[in-house]
Amino acid sequence: MEPLQIAVLSVAVVLFVVYRQMMTRRTERRGILVLGGLMMLAGLAGGGVVDTGHVALGTLTLVLELACAVAFGFLRAATVRVWRDETGVTWSRGTGWTAAVWLASLASRIALLGGGYALGLASAPTSVLLFVGLTIAVQSVLVTRRARALPGVAVRQAAHGPLTS
Repeated sequence: MEPLQIAVLSVAVVLFVVYRQMMTRRTERRGILVLGGLMMLAGLAGGGVVDTGHVALGTLTLVLELACAVAFGFLRAATVRVWRDETGVTWSRGTGWTAAVWLASLASRIALLGGGYALGLASAPTSVLLFVGLTIAVQSVLVTRRARALPGVAVRQAAHGPLTS
């Protein structure tokens, strides 16, 4: 893929994910986790995530980028509202803070790319897919875990008391 295509794809995916996160949705869904995994695989398969001309600095930058992706996934997951309805189904919805953390995540990614460029690192366009895929996957896993940890719906007893034999 060409760098421009990767950038457009990444922006489109992020916009779609943010749009969907701002809607009320069931938390028990695996599609977003699969999407994150596929993006990470595409990012790794594209190669060049570490500048071979500056291996130590490139590796350090990659580790920093991945740590930021995980941290922002944690932060966004904490801003998502999660609840259980009266039937026991868990739901989630992003808040204004969720959108704000997405913007901060984008700003950090741009800063990391700019810093790497200033240090003379060659950045692979596919590293964006790795970053976005990881941060989406982390958020998805954590929101689902929060939903599963919610107290369950109380089971109503029969109107006439328990049955005995």
